[in-house]
Formats: sequence, C-alpha cells, structure tokens
Amino acid sequence: MNLQLKGRNITITEALRSYVDEKLAKLGKHLNSASTMEVELFCEKNPSIADNQVAEVTVFTKGPVLRAKGASTDMYASIDLVADKLSRQVKKYRSKLVSHNSHVRGSLPPEPAEVEMALALEEEEEITEGPTIVKTKQFNIKPMSPEEAALQMEMVGHDFFVFRNSETNDTNVIYRRRDGDYGLIEPI
Repeated sequence: MNLQLKGRNITITEALRSYVDEKLAKLGKHLNSASTMEVELFCEKNPSIADNQVAEVTVFTKGPVLRAKGASTDMYASIDLVADKLSRQVKKYRSKLVSHNSHVRGSLPPEPAEVEMALALEEEEEITEGPTIVKTKQFNIKPMSPEEAALQMEMVGHDFFVFRNSETNDTNVIYRRRDGDYGLIEPI
C-alpha cells in the first residue's frame, strides 16, 4: 500500500511517521496492495478549539473511497481515533459486500466499482450577494448500479452520491432519506 503523509502547521517527526506507519499498516492487510492512503496531520490554530490536534485519512481503493477524521488534544491519540474509525469502515464494507454476494447465486461476486476522487480544485471565491460557493470538487463518474452507489455513499459518509447508472448510462443521484432508506433521482 502506498502511504502519503503530509503535515500542516506541524512538523512530521520520525517518531510520528513511524507511529502512523505502525497504526495504519494493520489496515493494509485488509486492502489491495495498489491502494493509496493519504494521511494529513495538522494543528488547528483557533484557540477556541480544544481538540486541536487533527488526523485525517483518505484511502483510495479499487472499491470504495474511505475517509476518517480524528481530533483530540494529543496527535498520537488522534491517530488512534482515525485508525479505529477506518478499521470499523473496512469491517462494515466487507460485511456488506459478503451479504450482497450471498444473495447472488450461481454467479461470480461483482467487482467493486472504481471510484477515483480527484480533489483537484478547492478554491474560495468572494461574492458579496447571495450564497457563496466555498468549495468545488471534481471527480470521475464511473458507471455502477444504484446498490453499489449506496454502498459508496455509506463508505464516504455523505448524505448523497452522484454516479453514472450502468443500466441507463444517465447521471443519477442517490440520497439518504430521513427515515433511513435511500432515494434515487433520475433525469427525465
């Protein structure tokens, strides 16, 4: 697994680097060797934020994109938090995949759809009137079924997910409803 470690408002010491390697290497055995893990460690400079030591991890795999964030007063504790969150996400994904595959009889398990989030552009604009667009994300939309899109949405922890429906080749949106079920938006 490819591990990329970045620091913002913090110096990455060798001890910190080895601790990150140790904690997140355990996840590597459950993921594909071609997976990429981006780790960002930073210190919030706002004095009103008590848990100012933050660790954010994004894991790009063949299947879902996994994200987790941990914050505490100690960077090592934040790394522990984020490693625990990622471990739970991997277990949840694996159990859903096994459960999904047990319903499909007489066929090979489906390959998870490749989703490569390219957070290529994040910029802030100053607009004096109306709502302000503060973040722009660009990503490749891969064809997948609505069920796969719902699984992807759960893995990234969002309330909606944009995808290309592999059956209709249209761009669709799946979203989480207040009752816990999912809704699907299709173009006419």
